[in-house]
Amino acid sequence: MQRGSSLASPFNRTSPLFAFFTQMPLLSIFRNSSYTFCRSLLLYHSCLFARPVHNIQANDLSVTKQICESSGMATDKVSDKSKKKARWMSPEGLLRSELNMCSRHGDIVKAFHLYDEAQINGIQLNQHHYNVLLYLCSSGSSVKLNGDEVDANASSLCYRRGIEIFRQMIIDKVPPNEATFTNAARLALALEDPEMAFDLVKQMKGFNILPKLRSYGPALFGFCKKGMADRAYEVDAHMVESRVMPEEPELSALLKLSADVKREDKVYEILHRLRATVRQVTYSTVGIIEDWFKSEDASKVGKENWDTSKVREEILMGGGGWHGQGWLGNGQWRAVRTQIDEKGVCHSCGEKLTCIDIDPRETENFATSLSKLACKREVRTDFLQFQEWLQQHGPFDAVVDGANLGLANQKTFSFYQLNTVVGKLHQMSPLKRLPLIILHRSRVTGGPAQNPRNKNLLEFWKKSGALYATPAGSNDDWYWLYAAVSCNCLLVTNDEMRDHLFQLLGTSFFPRWKEKHQVRVSVSTSGLAVNVPPPYSIVIQESENGSWHVPTIKGDDLETPRQWLCATRARK
Repeated sequence: MQRGSSLASPFNRTSPLFAFFTQMPLLSIFRNSSYTFCRSLLLYHSCLFARPVHNIQANDLSVTKQICESSGMATDKVSDKSKKKARWMSPEGLLRSELNMCSRHGDIVKAFHLYDEAQINGIQLNQHHYNVLLYLCSSGSSVKLNGDEVDANASSLCYRRGIEIFRQMIIDKVPPNEATFTNAARLALALEDPEMAFDLVKQMKGFNILPKLRSYGPALFGFCKKGMADRAYEVDAHMVESRVMPEEPELSALLKLSADVKREDKVYEILHRLRATVRQVTYSTVGIIEDWFKSEDASKVGKENWDTSKVREEILMGGGGWHGQGWLGNGQWRAVRTQIDEKGVCHSCGEKLTCIDIDPRETENFATSLSKLACKREVRTDFLQFQEWLQQHGPFDAVVDGANLGLANQKTFSFYQLNTVVGKLHQMSPLKRLPLIILHRSRVTGGPAQNPRNKNLLEFWKKSGALYATPAGSNDDWYWLYAAVSCNCLLVTNDEMRDHLFQLLGTSFFPRWKEKHQVRVSVSTSGLAVNVPPPYSIVIQESENGSWHVPTIKGDDLETPRQWLCATRARK
């Protein structure tokens, strides 16, 4: 509250309120007033005597509570709203609010000041207070000092102060959580101490805290940066033991480290881990892989003679696209960036890539888990009714996400565009079957659906058993995804399927299934094109003669060809 404003008049020392509160004994006011009023009075009293709100000491509130209880006030009858307000207006609540503002504005200096005052005034910090302070300290290079960016020396001081605050948290016996240890580990990384970062992750077990991927990052990246390969591999093993799956950044760092320290066995292992979990890599990772193949160390490794029947057997057992029998061949590698044609043939070496099989049992298990999830998220009877309908009218060669395609490059829903896609899929079907069109009920009853021509079209689809209208309040994503998986057919949608619903699936199977079944539609001035999946798998592939093909991540632009890295040796 600013002085001089009309709202600040009660704090004027000449006002009647000032005289009332300063002349009347506070004890008699407390004994004849509500608990909430006493708390408000305490805050008002601090304003009268120019005490900053964040300087209110912890015992102020306890004294008020004791007086209220001694006067027989029914504090337990205070409403939930009043209790919540009281918590926010308590010293701890006010400190929380001010620290949150410091975090929002990156004001580390004010945060330290608030922390020091709280320590002096005996305010008990809780987990949230400490976590905000540790987060600010771990972000030392991006916070501000008096409005200016913090320099390197000031950042180092922030990091060291953060470690002190973390130790004080443990001394105060404030229970930490995963975020606490992760921020502390980041401070250790900033101080170039990966050993401390790894030790912090190990300590989490003693607090019954499960580490996350981000918890391991500081230790892993710290050891990789220092070239400490054995320690980095220990962190990696600890992650596997804790069932934490590394992603591309972690595997990429391990790959570069392994190449730098000439551990060709680890390079081979990590390439296969990238193949199994990441599948397509970023340009930075493909650069690391390319540098390895062009190195002198890579030319020195590999078998001159190998059992070709054994290699073929392993390829068959693995579903195609890899054998895992180690580096094959010897001599210099030829590593070039290239493209793969529509038939799966490499423009550089002429080798044809493989379409990797998916085990039918995996598809069946995935459909079952998808059904269970959908029944939990949707009205169970509605989804079970859809499953019965699908058994009666299926199987289908393709399932269409009607809403997505009717709105593709359109301001309003277009039945004409949707019907064009349906017509193309009808012609593509080996048995000339119509695809299954999934539309929300509102799409088939209102808006453009009222147009006579569209009404006739919808009626034709219904009679043909090719249209299913999902009920009001449902998420049609569950319906078209389940239909496509259970029918093991094409799924026609431009939806990238990256939102929360698809993250719930939590399996490595879904990306592989999507790659082989998703059909995208592109709309341009030249017309509408249906882009079917390629006849090969877009994943890192290892051939039976020892060559490698590594795909890069491609954007949503269907016109831009994907870049691949082709690494081959001269064949003898």
